[in-house]
Amino acid sequence: MGVDDLKAKIRDVPDFPEPGIVFKDIMPLLADPSSLSESLDLLAEWVQPRKPDVILGAEARGFILGAALAYKLGCGFVAARRPGKLPWKTVSATYALEYGENSLELHADVLATGGTARAICDLAAQLGGEIVGVAFVIELDFLEGRKQLEGYDAYSLIHY
Repeated sequence: MGVDDLKAKIRDVPDFPEPGIVFKDIMPLLADPSSLSESLDLLAEWVQPRKPDVILGAEARGFILGAALAYKLGCGFVAARRPGKLPWKTVSATYALEYGENSLELHADVLATGGTARAICDLAAQLGGEIVGVAFVIELDFLEGRKQLEGYDAYSLIHY
């Protein structure tokens, strides 16, 4: 199975979450056992040499793949949540989306995809974390999110 096979599992959802946006839905990829396994294997192949202590995943799809990747690599997992969802002291960052803005929070006692990814990197850095790399299943090249991650080692399985 190759990247083109994985890309074929991504469903386009027009006008979601707002008119004019084409959402890339990874749920069909996650539902297919061989596609899920191949995605995790390819991500792990890139991440493993960087020897992370934790994988930090953004709500909500980042929870699914991030936790599975952390398990596969034998490291911890940290969730970046929407405001008000974490029950302990938090730090937060606000970032721009192509259709508005959003915020994420991390527990302040935890050392730890581009506005979301940059916000996570900034939050982790505030807590003394070292970012050894950022990895994605999908990168929307036309949004130029990678520009926000300059200075970080970044990897994406699928490009649009």
